[in-house]
Amino acid sequence: MLNHIRELIREISALTAASAEEAELLRVKYLGRKGIIPALFDDFKTVAPELKRETGVLLNDLKNKAHQRLEELKAAHTSADGEGTEMADLTRPAAVYRPGSRHPLSVTLNRITEIFSRIGFTVADGPEIEDDWHNFTALNFTPDHPARDMQDTFFIATSPAILLRTHTSPVQVRVMEKTQPLIRMIFPGRVFRNEVISARAHCIFHQVEGLYIDRNVSFADLKQTLLYFAQEMFGENTKIRLRPSYFPFTEPSGEMDVSCLICGGSGCNICKHTGWVEILGCGMVDPAVLQNCGIDPVEYTGFAFGMGIERITMLKYQVRDLRLFFENDVRFLSQFSGAL
Repeated sequence: MLNHIRELIREISALTAASAEEAELLRVKYLGRKGIIPALFDDFKTVAPELKRETGVLLNDLKNKAHQRLEELKAAHTSADGEGTEMADLTRPAAVYRPGSRHPLSVTLNRITEIFSRIGFTVADGPEIEDDWHNFTALNFTPDHPARDMQDTFFIATSPAILLRTHTSPVQVRVMEKTQPLIRMIFPGRVFRNEVISARAHCIFHQVEGLYIDRNVSFADLKQTLLYFAQEMFGENTKIRLRPSYFPFTEPSGEMDVSCLICGGSGCNICKHTGWVEILGCGMVDPAVLQNCGIDPVEYTGFAFGMGIERITMLKYQVRDLRLFFENDVRFLSQFSGAL
């Protein structure tokens, strides 16, 4: 075995390779898992005890010389940047770099922001972790209101109540506490509710709320603002209708429908054959909310509205499953590469 090892040392010292591929084949031959040198280490256990020391020293020397020589052969055929020094194949097609795309929710949010900025609305944001006052009490939620139930709200602590905000209305409260009218703002952001995830609902979603407070603001101002938004967002032929509703922080309150984008109002499965699709809630700010935030409800009035960005996006781009917005499937997202 000693003579065999000495012969291998001389053999390895004389190794040559014409290419990086040939150098790799030599490495596998001598040092690979089933190579010559690992096999010698396996046979080492059969060496007589009196020869183990000399054989072991020589075997380690063989292994080190093999590593060194094979690294030299590899380096001789490799450029400084790690690429082979062989001539590149200039006939190969160039690498294709696919451009990224904006997320459809970002596209929709930017469009909504642009529309309202044209009529003087600015943007404000606030924390996603809120206290009870800003999320509920200041907005006229009674202590027994269902929205306070833990089945709807993610509570972080109960004494005092700290929670993940269920809407972006707390940002309105924070603005009204620090700013006297005129206030004309929108409030986009992520909100959280304890919902069962399905094609039409999710525990995380996004809202844009709006607030306008000044002297002599009327429901007619609200209606005209929302009509302008709907026609800018969905097309100039879009019609709206307002239906009575209830929200603790507005009085009177309403829900706004737009004429169905798919059938033009004639009736289809998207609009449940009514010709209308609900997109937002709205109303005149309740005087109690103004008073809670330090604004004189006798001198000032205002309106507020709120919409889900996912719902607007689903309508505009005819997306059938809300979960697609959160799965980051490139096949889905790439369809919006040209969206503005």
